[in-house]
Amino acid sequence: QVRLVESGGGLVQPGGSLRLSCAASGTFFSINPMGWYRQAPGKERELVATITSSGSINYADSVKGRFAISRDNAKNTVYLQMNSLKPEDTAVYYCHTKQRVLTVFVDYWGQGTHVTVSS
Repeated sequence: QVRLVESGGGLVQPGGSLRLSCAASGTFFSINPMGWYRQAPGKERELVATITSSGSINYADSVKGRFAISRDNAKNTVYLQMNSLKPEDTAVYYCHTKQRVLTVFVDYWGQGTHVTVSS
């Protein structure tokens, strides 16, 4: 059973920083792509950043230069360092992975962690 547990969310002032963590279990972590998505109130869930097993990284344009995704395969953990936070970054942040099960890829999500950027 794949399980993803996020942590690190909270309330931060504009311009501040937060570091999100996602601990994975029950998965072949080192070979699976990992990602962070977010969903703001009244909006659809959107991609924030992804990182493949080989370390290739992709960012949404809105976070380029401010956010950094990384992974520690020894700890089965993926991180999202968020700097220069803006009020528009306020959202629930979800960890995501996909894993091959027989001939199909299955999506797995964490429960989400709230990030609020406000003065």
